[in-house]
Amino acid sequence: MKETKQQFPTEEVTLPSKGLLYPEGSPLSKGVIEMKYMTAREEDILTNQNLIENGTVIDKLLQSLIITPIDYNDLLVGDKNAILIAARILGYGAEYIFEHNKIEHTVNLTEVNDKKFDESLISEGKNNFHFTLPTSKTEITFKFLTHRDENAIANEIKGIKRINKQSSKDLSTRMKHIITSVNGDSEKKTIREFVDNQLLAIDSRALRNYVVKIQPDIDLNFEYEDKNGDFVNVPIPIGINFFWPDAEV
Repeated sequence: MKETKQQFPTEEVTLPSKGLLYPEGSPLSKGVIEMKYMTAREEDILTNQNLIENGTVIDKLLQSLIITPIDYNDLLVGDKNAILIAARILGYGAEYIFEHNKIEHTVNLTEVNDKKFDESLISEGKNNFHFTLPTSKTEITFKFLTHRDENAIANEIKGIKRINKQSSKDLSTRMKHIITSVNGDSEKKTIREFVDNQLLAIDSRALRNYVVKIQPDIDLNFEYEDKNGDFVNVPIPIGINFFWPDAEV
């Protein structure tokens, strides 16, 4: 445990990416960030109804807790997930109780592990990967999404739905942001036209599965034995109550 200049106790959090995907010179390239323990100020953030309603409460909380001078928008989604778990532990302890199928479960968040990923696939400092779509044999490159990308996707989807409330282009919009080139062409217009008109569903699924398989992240699956003696895997639910069970949504 460290002490900040503000006399807040802090801890170092190791990022699942180990910093390998961030450019040299970025504080995130060190693979660790410093976070402070939660105070009453952060509890105020957690109960701020405006932040809850507009969906930014978790991001505001994490930004308040991170001491290392980073650009929050640069955070890879998998690294952000690790920071989320660390924030809960630093705020309210490692024991987390949640309900699944009307059964109460308790998980120790310190036992949540990083997913294994193949470091040989990474060119240090570069968030760009090659993949051959199995059916069409199209050569593409793709990236792991950052917080900035997630915001851009959310805003684009909102814009589409403002025009047509019945429209559902969540998946194709995400693909347009994940894919960075098609057969060597990195023009955004080319990528968007490819996703809309040529990307086969079977290839889209294969790409999504591959991204999940190789991206640095944490394993948020929880295994328990049901009443029939079968082992069931469920994702640990994360929402406002993940931080404070008494928080009002």
